[in-house]
Order: sequence, then C-alpha cells, then structure tokens
Amino acid sequence: MAAFGGWSVRVRTFSERLGGWPRSPRRNLHKKKWASSRRRVRGARLALQSLDMSCGPQFGDLWPSIRVGLLCEQKFGALLNGFGDVERAIGQMELQQARDFVYDGRNESSGRGLNTEESPPHCSDPSPFGGNSGRESLETKPYLSVSPNLKCFTFPRGDTTRFNPARLGSLKLLEYYLMDAASLLPVLVLDVRPGHTVLDLCAAPGGKTLALLQTECCRHLVVNDISISRLSRLRKILHSYVPKNFCTEDRLRITSFDGRLWGEIEKDTFDRVLVDAPCTTDRHSVLEDDNNIFSQMRLRERRMLPLIQTQLLVSGILAAKPGGSIVYSTCSLSHLQNEHVVERAVQVAEMEHGMELRLEDLTAVRTLYRETFNFYGDCRVGELVLPHLTANYGPMYFCKLNKVH
Repeated sequence: MAAFGGWSVRVRTFSERLGGWPRSPRRNLHKKKWASSRRRVRGARLALQSLDMSCGPQFGDLWPSIRVGLLCEQKFGALLNGFGDVERAIGQMELQQARDFVYDGRNESSGRGLNTEESPPHCSDPSPFGGNSGRESLETKPYLSVSPNLKCFTFPRGDTTRFNPARLGSLKLLEYYLMDAASLLPVLVLDVRPGHTVLDLCAAPGGKTLALLQTECCRHLVVNDISISRLSRLRKILHSYVPKNFCTEDRLRITSFDGRLWGEIEKDTFDRVLVDAPCTTDRHSVLEDDNNIFSQMRLRERRMLPLIQTQLLVSGILAAKPGGSIVYSTCSLSHLQNEHVVERAVQVAEMEHGMELRLEDLTAVRTLYRETFNFYGDCRVGELVLPHLTANYGPMYFCKLNKVH
C-alpha cells in the first residue's frame, strides 16, 4: 500500500492487471558457468567415447575385442641390449620360457618358402651388402632383411607373464629394454644395411632409436625431436644402454628441430628415414588422464594432427636419397592418421616436388610374425597391429615407401 495525501492506494501487481493470469515458469534459473571449478569429463573417458564413435564403424565386429585389449594390461617385449652381457640375458629369458620372436620369424620363413635375408653378424663393418646406398630397395620385394643383432623376447600367446625390471650387467649397462614388441616392426621394415645413414625424425622417447643402434648397421644416425623434455628422456635411455665410445659425433647426432622443415635442412641425404609421427596414442589415451590429447583443452591440437603428420612424412621423403626408403608409423588406430596421411603425403611429394615413390608390399612381415601379433587384414596401405587379449600389443601402424627419384 502507498499513501498519497491521506489516500491509500493499492499497487496492483502485473498479474492482477492482466486479470490474474498465471505466471509462466522460469526456464533458466541460473546460467551455466564454464569456470575452472566446473567438473570436466575425464580425458580417458573422452578418448574412449571418441574411439567408440570412430573405430566402431571402421572395424565393425572386430572393435569389441580391440576395445577390451586397449583397456587391459599391455603386453611387453624385452629388446636385448647387444652392448651388454648378451649370453647371460639370453639364459635368463630361456629360463622364463620367453622366445625371440625375431629369430623365430626368420626360422619359420624358411619352412614357408619365403625369401628372407640376414645381414652379416658384424653389421658395423663396411661390406658390399649396402654399397649402393639402398638402391636395392627400389623394387617391391616379398622378403624381409633382418639384422641378427636384433633380439626381442616375448611370451607365447595367452601367457600374461611379466618381465622383471632390467638389471645392470657386468658392463654397467642395462641388459634389456621393455617395450611394446610391435614397436620393433617399423625398425625391422626399415631394413637398415651396413654403411647406411639414417634419420629418426621424431625419435623420443627412444625405443626405436635404441633398436636402430642395436642393429650396428648405421654408419651415421641422426636423432631428432622437437621436444626438449622428450629428448632428455631419450638421452637417459642412451646413457643406460649404449657405451659412451659408441655415441661419438661421427656416429650419432642428436638434434631438436621442427621435423617438418627437415626436407629443407638436409635434402636427399639419408639412405633410411623413420617417421614415427606424433599421434593420439590410443592405448595410453584411454587409460591416462594427465595431458590427454582427447581433453577439451586440446581439441584443436588433435584436429591438426593429420596435417602435421602429413607435413612430417613429406619432410622425411624429401630428406631421403633417391633410392632410399622411408617408413611411416603411428600407435593410432585411426585411418585418418594412418592410410590417409600416407596417401596424401605421396600425392604432395609427386605433385609439388616431382618425386616418384613406390609402396613396398609388407605381406612378408604379416606372414613372418602372425604367430606373435594380430594383424588387421583390410588396410589399404601398410600394416596395422591390433590389440587383442591373447597378444595384447599395439596398436602399431607402419608403411614403407621407396623413393625412386
């Protein structure tokens, strides 16, 4: 009530003036706040949701088993350190009933009629084997050349035994390096021959770099990664596994450049180039929240991955000599990061740089190691190892290109 000169006036409400119409309910009681205090969806959960939407249609009936494999404990292989006490390490592996899958693959190939070559035992010595700087790889070939210095032990299918942590040997070097055994396949496919110059374009954290050194075939190895922190991890691995006198500047060079520019820095230089490109790292992404690339904060970075991967592969192609070979690999299931990147990079190299490339048939790899890994049979380009409970390695995609000119 309001008083004006002794008169009492009753102020009518809006609803009364409208004849007592009922009030409509408020639709927005409060605004959503996107502050840092708001609860976010975990990165691992987002990763699994994204893979369900993309990989479900891609793999069809295979996806449930792949999904279970990703979410279960990963299986490892033990890459023997050839610079350490090899005989002692082999004896320990045999006591645990582990087997060298690389050696077994070479033996099985002879029974299957495959043309498989081996490098000489002392690959670091010059020999006619690699004298033409990789031109022997120009033609598509149904065999795999494997250095006998590479030894990686695994447990049989269905055996979930875990390797013990590596110990220091008599030479004060760790006896073996635990890694996803499928990660060794790109190195095997790279086919490093004695006297070759090799570029590991995206090297950190260092498992494949260590495997390349184990071949003892690299006349000169250049190890590059744009991340200083990841290179620090790589240096620690080299310190723990490789003698100091082997890491001289004439044999090993460690750099930290943007790999996408390497084709301009050293063009037509290397006999072999490994492009183990940064990817969504699917297995780790579905299990770990920290720094997860599927998090909402890294959406743009994830969308840019195929472009960055293509640029890295084109750079690696430019860095290879005519007659040299390039291996592209990821630990992703996505065909957008695998086959599509290879196809696009080949197109760019041919149209913009006038280069001729030949895709190498990797059927021999699938045949040699099908008892150890589960290979996907429908890759348009390259090969893909799928996680599976019986042999829970991967995912690991790899593809090999030979540069004609």
